[in-house]
Amino acid sequence: MARSRLTPERESELYETVIDLLGEVGYDGLTMDAVATRTRSSKATLYRQWGSKPELVAQSLRHHKPVRIAEIDTGSLRGDFHEMIGRSDDCRMEKDSAMMRGLAHAVSENPELHQALRELLFEPEMTGLDQVLRRAVERGEIAADNPALGLVPHMMIGAVVARPLIEDRPVDQAYLTTYVDAVVLPALGAP
Repeated sequence: MARSRLTPERESELYETVIDLLGEVGYDGLTMDAVATRTRSSKATLYRQWGSKPELVAQSLRHHKPVRIAEIDTGSLRGDFHEMIGRSDDCRMEKDSAMMRGLAHAVSENPELHQALRELLFEPEMTGLDQVLRRAVERGEIAADNPALGLVPHMMIGAVVARPLIEDRPVDQAYLTTYVDAVVLPALGAP
């Protein structure tokens, strides 16, 4: 869908408004009316630019994402994971973790949202993670036939979801760094 009518600054403002509203009212409470009101735009503009609420939410989350995994190449898998973690501060991690937990329910009940998130957010990030892991295989850090390679996304999502549930504590850089060093890298057989 063409998005050329909005300036990048205006598009960014709309995306940040969606993120704010998701944090305030959750996915089910977020309406195109509320986005239009808060951004002083029309619902027609929103629908013309994004087509649907799930598409707008998915694009907003993609825009909001602080780390573009494919861009990270420190020369070692450990360095790449630490760089991914270091690109987001603790406050943002806590906010994003809460928002993703809230979206998990909405995804289970809204196939259109699930599809939009898969296409616009998850699949590009999975491709980026695959590139990071492939470079580690090429450098000889991990074996190409290690069955844990396909489970890295599951391990990382598990870490983000489990800590608040099990420990009632937010996800932060120290926790994720420890998790990567103690769980992910050993599972991959990485140095």
